[in-house]
Amino acid sequence: MGAFRWFCLFVSIWLMCGTAHAERRIALVIGNSAYKSVPKLSNPANDAALVGGMFKKAGFDWIDIRTDLNASEMRKALRDFGGRVRDAEVAVIYYAGHGMELDGTNYLIPTDAALETDSDVLDEAVALDRALFAVEPAKQLRLIILDACRDNPFAKSMKRTVAARAIGRGLAKVEPTSPNTMIAFAAKAGSTASDGDSKNSPFASALVERLPTPGLDLRKAFGFVRDDVLKNTGYQQEPYVYGSLGGDDVSLVPAKPVAAAGLQASPDDAIRRNYELALQLGTRDGWTAFLSRYADGFYADLAKGQLNKIAAEEARAAAVEKARQAEDEKARLVADRAKKTEQDKAAAAKAAEDARIAAEKTKQVEETKAAAAEQRRREIEAAVAKALADKQAADQKVAALPSPAPSPEPAQSTQELAKSVQSELRRVGCLGDAESGEWSAKSQRSLTLFNKYAGTKLNAALASTDALDTIKARSGRVCPLVCDHGFKADGDACVKIACRTGYRVNDDNECEKNLEKKAIATRESVSKRDAERQRNELTPAKPEVRSTSQIFCSNAGCRPVAPGCRLIERGNSTAGRTVEVCN
Repeated sequence: MGAFRWFCLFVSIWLMCGTAHAERRIALVIGNSAYKSVPKLSNPANDAALVGGMFKKAGFDWIDIRTDLNASEMRKALRDFGGRVRDAEVAVIYYAGHGMELDGTNYLIPTDAALETDSDVLDEAVALDRALFAVEPAKQLRLIILDACRDNPFAKSMKRTVAARAIGRGLAKVEPTSPNTMIAFAAKAGSTASDGDSKNSPFASALVERLPTPGLDLRKAFGFVRDDVLKNTGYQQEPYVYGSLGGDDVSLVPAKPVAAAGLQASPDDAIRRNYELALQLGTRDGWTAFLSRYADGFYADLAKGQLNKIAAEEARAAAVEKARQAEDEKARLVADRAKKTEQDKAAAAKAAEDARIAAEKTKQVEETKAAAAEQRRREIEAAVAKALADKQAADQKVAALPSPAPSPEPAQSTQELAKSVQSELRRVGCLGDAESGEWSAKSQRSLTLFNKYAGTKLNAALASTDALDTIKARSGRVCPLVCDHGFKADGDACVKIACRTGYRVNDDNECEKNLEKKAIATRESVSKRDAERQRNELTPAKPEVRSTSQIFCSNAGCRPVAPGCRLIERGNSTAGRTVEVCN
């Protein structure tokens, strides 16, 4: 009920004000011809003067005619006009000149526009929405007439910043949201208008012919304008009107009063006026108040339709808001995932960089250790080479001097030196037996083997301090490990070769199957075998000497022991000799 009381009060005030003063009509007329960046248009300035004169003859209360306006002048003219519209019932804007459509939005082009790129349109042109905003306060009729559908010359030279951006070939279709608003195009959306052959365009000429007709409804007047333009352009140009009006006739020039003494006012006039008032309000409360008073009839059905329209708009707005929230949430999730991905990439990159730095440090440490070890090796080799060179130089000097009479050395000193040399020879793998202190033929052969594998030229006939120092300088095995027949190398030791049953070790130290041959005994072979056995029993056994080096040396030189052979010593340990015995 509160809304109904407010509505009734508003209706009463509106009715009183309506009878207090006559309706106020104002118009703004703009014609742009003298463009600076494209060829001049001949008709817009003439059309503006023609249409402005029509409004004057029609008895408009205020008319502003402007020509060749730049961007700032156009915006100022629309702003000033919007301030005057607040006190008017009818507001009309007429524009003649260049216009264009960009991404579904229509623009009016001032005379100073250059429009080198599509993004310049937002700054250098004036949006049609700015004109709609200016006429919106009018109480009864809002009318915009656009003679701006000419072929746009800027589109040919304009650079696109986005390849997919749409630039129309005329103006785009417009659906006004305010009630009692009409927008008249000189040509249908997406098509171009003609300037014609005279000083005025066919559209402007038809407007001044049809619109000032007293009492002629605007919808019918623009229908006549359409027919005139189609006829005058050979059906090439079709004007078009967008928007809607109420059920009553709306004329630009009121009809002349006609005497009607016997006529009575229609009972629907009050309902219609209240409907128009609710339509101007355009709110759910206004339509609810109207329906609470007028529940049935034509205008009640229209009011219900308006309520349905408001409900549909509210549903659409709610759906749009929900979709926007969903898009925002989706964008947030995408941003969070992108941020997480970037953080993971940064962490992986940092870990890889840390691993690389650690590897570089480890490499530097190892290289430093290797360089230090190599330096120590070089220093040791240099020291050994220097010692050998100094010794050889000293030996050469001693050899050059007269040889003094040999003085007998203490036996104990000679044995200790021999024992030390034997110990070092055994350490480097050139002597298989324990050190005895006696420099025997086996010791000489061991030192000869050392000379061979170490590349030295030591005197093998005796144990000397030179030999001892040179052998001590070697840190590992020098002579290879050579095992006797029936033995094989296992690390630094010789182990006996074990063959399975039925196999034996052949001359090549390999296991082979035994060849079973039945021996044929004869009297002669038995006699020889018995004689040999008696001779062996009478002869004392000689100890068998094994050498791990298996090198046989004689006056002719040293050579490896032949396969299947071994070395034994004959005679005593001081005056004996080593012989090679083969099976």
